[in-house]
Amino acid sequence: MLIRKLLLFTAFCLAGSAHAISVDEANAISSGDTDARIEALNKAVAQADAGTAVFLQALADDAVKLVRGKAIMVRDDKGIDPATGAEFGLPDDAEDVINNNRMRGEIDSALAALKLFSKDDKVRMAAVQQMQSDADPSKLALIEQALKAEQNPKIKDQLALVRAAALLGGEDKAQRLEAAALLGSSNQSGTKTILLAHLQTEADGAVKAALGKALREVESRLAWGDKLGAVFSGISLGSILLLVALGLAITYGLMGVINMAHGELMMIGAYATYVVQGLFQRYLPGAFDWYLLAAVPVAFMASALMGVLLERSVIRFLYGRPLETLLATWGISLMLMLLVRTIFGAQNVGVENPSWMSGGVQVLGNLSLPYNRLVIIAFALFVLGAVAWLIGKTRLGLFVRGVTQNRPIASCMGVNTARIDTYAFALGSGIAGLAGCALSQVGNVGPDLGQGYIVDAFMVVVLGGVGQLAGTVYAALGLGILNKFLEGWAGAVLAKIAVLVFIIIFIQKRPQGIFAMKGRSAEA
Repeated sequence: MLIRKLLLFTAFCLAGSAHAISVDEANAISSGDTDARIEALNKAVAQADAGTAVFLQALADDAVKLVRGKAIMVRDDKGIDPATGAEFGLPDDAEDVINNNRMRGEIDSALAALKLFSKDDKVRMAAVQQMQSDADPSKLALIEQALKAEQNPKIKDQLALVRAAALLGGEDKAQRLEAAALLGSSNQSGTKTILLAHLQTEADGAVKAALGKALREVESRLAWGDKLGAVFSGISLGSILLLVALGLAITYGLMGVINMAHGELMMIGAYATYVVQGLFQRYLPGAFDWYLLAAVPVAFMASALMGVLLERSVIRFLYGRPLETLLATWGISLMLMLLVRTIFGAQNVGVENPSWMSGGVQVLGNLSLPYNRLVIIAFALFVLGAVAWLIGKTRLGLFVRGVTQNRPIASCMGVNTARIDTYAFALGSGIAGLAGCALSQVGNVGPDLGQGYIVDAFMVVVLGGVGQLAGTVYAALGLGILNKFLEGWAGAVLAKIAVLVFIIIFIQKRPQGIFAMKGRSAEA
């Protein structure tokens, strides 16, 4: 609402310098039957002047009234003549201008057409994208005028497609054939809709054949966009599964603890991110775009400390009894959910993306790569690299690997296995917190956040091989991509079932997972 008021105020400010719309044009656009009003609107838009834009913006904002058949604009309870800009008192008998849905659509389309002459590239591109779905021959002169003036090559190419879409509605057969050929080179999903609509109404055989050929070319190009989009969605889902399963692979692989509270540790990381966001909004609003950098270590520490508390108070007494650890951690997960519901409420809370994570990269007409997803993929790779370095290159990692392979011998060599268990559990819990921080950027945060990922995380760990980081990576990305391709073919529910059946069959054939545990263990 504030933006619309600002636009309206700007429009009235411009009214003093450009009043090209006449009284008769304003009256014809504001009153009469809808067809006549639309015809008058298209004639006025063809002039492409600022005065017309001012009046149409006022009309779109319901700031135009009729006084004894004459259209006037209204601001601050004062009337303004659209042709001269003169102000006068608003009469008591002023009547509202009624715009039905069809008229409002035409007004919005006309305003978009007039924005083709904006000095801002983003405004012009947005106007072109809006016109792609509703270009008509009545705006052809305006489109061609904008096409001649356009200097940005990317916008010019898109505007040429809008012109082609407008030509399809004309009477000239040669122009319609030209338009069909031009639209065949488009990679926009809206072009397919335009071609389908004109295929149903086109009577000329040659034009219809050209439209059919163009449609096949566009569908082939869009099919590649769909395939690449499924791959990207699969990698995005796989990166989230990797973050969720990475910590579980450490705790489950090292200690054999079936931690059903792992999802709730992830939930704690997400709520820690929400708390940091609130603190920045209240105390550091100017630095809000950087709150996520502060939330990452806070989410890690919050979940890691909770992991230490659970390990030292409950889990340390249940080592070697996997069924009891499963039941105990399941009870802990319920307690953590109730604790969060008590503190934050049962409703989901929203975590905003920083401005640098908003938007995305437009690769194809039907393929956009959101920045928040790209950041999460990069973040997952960074966490994976950090964990691999920690496990493979540090003294702590050496102790962890030693305890994993043979706990009694590691203890005989002087390794404090109980402390290593605590460190490892804290590390796995902290990584779960990082997963929660990442998930907060792609959806709402709620008490049930972890429940949707815990089963998938266990499937990733088991499929990849217990305690194997490389297996976790392959399993996470593989399941993510497989799930997205199956969703497009069979739907989300059947895709989940198919993935589960695949994992069951795979584990039957290869119980150790993709990668078997290297070395000897005490239980071997």
